[in-house]
Amino acid sequence: YGSSNKAKFKHVYREGLGLRYGRQMQTIAGVHYNWSLPENFWVALRDCCESQDALQDFVSTRYFGLIRNFLRYGWLVPYLFGASPAICESFLRGRKADLLELVPGTLYGPYATSLRMSDLGYQNSAQDKLHVSFNSLAEYTEALDTAIRTPDPYYQKIGVQEGGHWKQLNANLLQIENEFYAAMRPKRVARDRPAKALRLQGVEYIEMRLFDLNPMVDIGITPEQSAFADVLLLMCLFRDSPPISAREQGENDENKRRVVTRGRQPDLHLLVHNRGQPLRALAHELFDDMAPFAEMLDAAYGGERYAQAMALLRQRIGNPDLCPSAQVLEGAREHGGFFKYAMAISQQHKQSLLAQPLAGATLERFEVAARDSLALQQRIEETDQGSFEDYVARYYA
Repeated sequence: YGSSNKAKFKHVYREGLGLRYGRQMQTIAGVHYNWSLPENFWVALRDCCESQDALQDFVSTRYFGLIRNFLRYGWLVPYLFGASPAICESFLRGRKADLLELVPGTLYGPYATSLRMSDLGYQNSAQDKLHVSFNSLAEYTEALDTAIRTPDPYYQKIGVQEGGHWKQLNANLLQIENEFYAAMRPKRVARDRPAKALRLQGVEYIEMRLFDLNPMVDIGITPEQSAFADVLLLMCLFRDSPPISAREQGENDENKRRVVTRGRQPDLHLLVHNRGQPLRALAHELFDDMAPFAEMLDAAYGGERYAQAMALLRQRIGNPDLCPSAQVLEGAREHGGFFKYAMAISQQHKQSLLAQPLAGATLERFEVAARDSLALQQRIEETDQGSFEDYVARYYA
């Protein structure tokens, strides 16, 4: 990142992640889908709702309502698009896991969809101590502010500095707010700390974090995924969204756990108000509820892209073999293991992408961006003031 305080801050943060989670855990990656609606939409919606709130307050409140509904219904994302049902056994490093052997060297869940989002994935037991509420902007930002100031015994044992070398930014539950891992996070672009920026300026966009990278696609995501996300998020925005109680949050967490570990199980039931209901029936019901929003988007943009994507994806409910998780398992079987499968398709993607050389305006745009980035780095370093210790202290002040 360079030699500035800002660059060192980013570097130390990632050094801290390596100590807290382990370098092997950091090899896990997913797709973050950033989503927002334009200001004229929000003005029209506020008028329709006859709200007297300031526009930004109205926007933040509705985004938080969307997030709560996504926590209720987001289990549908790993069911439809989960693509991590198996792992190379070396990832466990001797840890126990409730998985079966597919072939020597490969472990899998027979009905798993997204082990990345399970307890085996990018998780940290320290975050179990966090109780972050999405019931309001104030509760959310207060919880994150508390987390970056609450010491954790294990992180204290690691230490912050040793012989002048920074090992992590602090020894608290979170180094910074971005270390909080959730299925969805409210965000905004700002110079301030994330929680402070949200508190002062409100929510600008949301970040959906449940998409696995699709190993069968060279860029990791398919067009129908973004179409589905648009439809689902619109439904979550418009549907009533009461506060989430501790009991309901436990139910939401359990539903996600069931889907990521055994979502393709034919008789799988999920919890709705403490009662078990078949996943397939619930999924069809959600697709029915999303249909008007697919029609809305098709009317806005022209064509039938959204309706066609939803019809295609609905087939996966009754036929789990169409899900990427099932196809990845089949690929691992055919290649004699997950590692061999992953390496083979990685090499295919590399050749496919190299066959599309950058040229003309595209190459020029990247070259300009690179020059601008290096020039900005130099300006930051030339104007840097104060010690790194002071820079960190100001961040948390």
